[in-house]
Amino acid sequence: MPPAGEIGEPPASPCCPESGDQRKSVEEKSTINVAPLVGSGQVTESTDDDDLSAYVSAFLEKEVGNDLKSLKKLDELIEQMTEGKMQLEQQVLTISSEIPKRIQSALKNAEQSKQSLNQLLEQESHLFSSINSHLLTSQPWMDDLGTMINQIEEIERHLAYLKWISQIEELSDNIQQYLMTNNVPEAASTLVSMAELDIKLQESSCTHLLGFTRATVKFWHKILKDKLTSDFEEILAQLHWPIIGPPQAQTVGLSRPASAPEIYTNLETLFCQLLKLQTSDELLTESKQLPDKYSLPASSSVILPIQIMLTPLQKRFRYHFRGNRQTNVISKPEWYLAQVLMWIANHSQFLDEKIQPILDRVGSAVSARLEFSRGLVMLVLEKLGADIPCLLYDDNLFCHLVDEVLLFERELHGVHGYPGTFANCMHILSEETCFQRWLTVERKFALQKMDSMLSSEAAWVSQYKDITDVDEMKVPDCAETFMTLLLVITDRYKNLPTASRKLQFLELQKDLVDDFRIRLTQVMKEETRASLGFRYCAILNAVNYISTVLADWADNVFFLQLQQAALEVFAENNTLSKLQLGQLASMESSVFDDMINLLERLKHDMLTRQVDHVFREVKDAAKLYKKERWLSLPSQAEQAVMSLSSSACPLLLTLRDRLLQLEQQLCFSLFKIFWQMLVEKLDIYIYQEIILANHFNEGGAAQLQFDMTRNLFPLFSHYCKRPENYFKHVKEACIVLNLNIGSALLLRDVLQSASGQPPATAALNELGIYKLAQQDVEILLNLRTNWPNTGK
Repeated sequence: MPPAGEIGEPPASPCCPESGDQRKSVEEKSTINVAPLVGSGQVTESTDDDDLSAYVSAFLEKEVGNDLKSLKKLDELIEQMTEGKMQLEQQVLTISSEIPKRIQSALKNAEQSKQSLNQLLEQESHLFSSINSHLLTSQPWMDDLGTMINQIEEIERHLAYLKWISQIEELSDNIQQYLMTNNVPEAASTLVSMAELDIKLQESSCTHLLGFTRATVKFWHKILKDKLTSDFEEILAQLHWPIIGPPQAQTVGLSRPASAPEIYTNLETLFCQLLKLQTSDELLTESKQLPDKYSLPASSSVILPIQIMLTPLQKRFRYHFRGNRQTNVISKPEWYLAQVLMWIANHSQFLDEKIQPILDRVGSAVSARLEFSRGLVMLVLEKLGADIPCLLYDDNLFCHLVDEVLLFERELHGVHGYPGTFANCMHILSEETCFQRWLTVERKFALQKMDSMLSSEAAWVSQYKDITDVDEMKVPDCAETFMTLLLVITDRYKNLPTASRKLQFLELQKDLVDDFRIRLTQVMKEETRASLGFRYCAILNAVNYISTVLADWADNVFFLQLQQAALEVFAENNTLSKLQLGQLASMESSVFDDMINLLERLKHDMLTRQVDHVFREVKDAAKLYKKERWLSLPSQAEQAVMSLSSSACPLLLTLRDRLLQLEQQLCFSLFKIFWQMLVEKLDIYIYQEIILANHFNEGGAAQLQFDMTRNLFPLFSHYCKRPENYFKHVKEACIVLNLNIGSALLLRDVLQSASGQPPATAALNELGIYKLAQQDVEILLNLRTNWPNTGK
């Protein structure tokens, strides 16, 4: 047992006033130590005498009990209790002596802290007074110093203002000196520096300084530009610019070939000097912009030397295609569109060979040919913007304009490499009023085309009917013409600049598909009575073709991009459920899914109607076969050669004729679906109406199997390798009916003894029976009449 001093060690904190924790720890050390407290009367005031008596009695009962021999332990117990009592007394004495010391120490520390706090408060009060006194004393100095600082800052601003003026005047003087010495390159470089200063001052509020700088830049820019432009135009004139005819027909060069290098050297020099004026030109010249309603992409102005090269062509364009000239005919947009394309083509070689190297040498990323094309295209855009309002409500003229513009765009982008990110004619056609009119005209002419194609005499005849390899889909002319119409519409709008415009055209295409489907349905209903006729099959082929093509288009990159754009629009407008949005996003569905589903439903309905028609004919032809006397037919051993039942001939002939007819009239994929649907119904019909409705002797079962396996099944062998797999009910029923007696008895015993158990399934599988259930096999076994007489 540890010493009493260790057990009763007080906590580190000097503020613990009680010794209950030490007393508790001692009690937990040994339950025996509690006894001396009880015996010696050292109990807490909360303990009653009754509780003490009860505790003593319980303690004695536990230690002594009824065993008188255990009384020998009393001395040992008394000794342990006495020792415990002494330890507890020692602890109490120790704690009682230490607590006053700790309390005294805590009081002493508190008094010292109080004295330190009072000293700090006195110091803080003295310091606060000193600071206030100092601030009062220094305030006049601060006011005087603030005034002086403000004056210094104002003087610095004035000085900076004068420095800017001095710098601008210095640059202006330098330009003047360079021009007096005819040093135009240095003058142009100095003007660039002045223009850069102008740009730096743009955020300044010094309006007079800004005005002075801008006026100075404008003054020298005009002088330099006029001089360089004049020289540059003179050089271009010597090079026979602009090139009006085809490049090969032009004598691009000089009358004196020996002076050509000097001309091209001067051309490069002037071109580079004009390039230096580009910064100041952009500052001073506001580029002519079309109205904001056309939403043209932001772009910088055409570089200055190319602008000068474009000037004579711009004059020619405005002369011929504006005003009252005979060439300015609103119904002939192809005239000015073709002229612009011709100019681009005629000048491309010169620009690539003579101008582009100059730009490359000065480190410019500009393409000379594209800059030249961009300037000419802006002429076209201005012309379209002026002409379109005049012909907006004349369908024929407007449609002709759109057609010519689309041809122009195709050649511009495809032949001349004009980027789609530049301003082009599609931006003009995308303007709201013009675009809505375009949609209306497209819809109108598409519907007219649909009317004419469906009323044509060759509407339901395939153009490739005599070419087997091409005519696999057996597509009627109207369906192929319609899909070509949709494809042409796609080509017309695929280069529109915004996805929202493309989606509107996509909706138009979907409306046209739906309208064509409705028209096909109306024609189909007129042909319902002749569901196996040529026109009905042609309609079915048309529906299948359109559905197949739309499914292929759904995987096209262009329509996948439209699907992504549609997903964003639907998400913003909350027009679709989360499930539908998820399907679109995961590419599980496509933009044509609704149309494809409707077409597939129509196709299935039409195929079902054809299958029902043929099935009715087959059932009528099978009436005699159903009444065959399967109970009394001779066995196979009694016949020299097995032959087809005569009553089955009408059934098989009808089936053969219809299969041949529809194979010729339907495309391969449709015919495959047709015969598989027919076989499914035929299999159930023969099984239920012929087999289950009769009883069979040995000869009847053999005859049924011969009719099925040697005559019915081979009718479909041309369409698949194992046709019997499509007649599972009939094939397995024939197996059961033609089992020899021993196998049939054994099978019946297995089925009766192991109903629904794996042994029965295994036995059926061994015989090749997988489709029929155990109960069906038992029914078929009961249809047999050739069971042996067992005397039961």
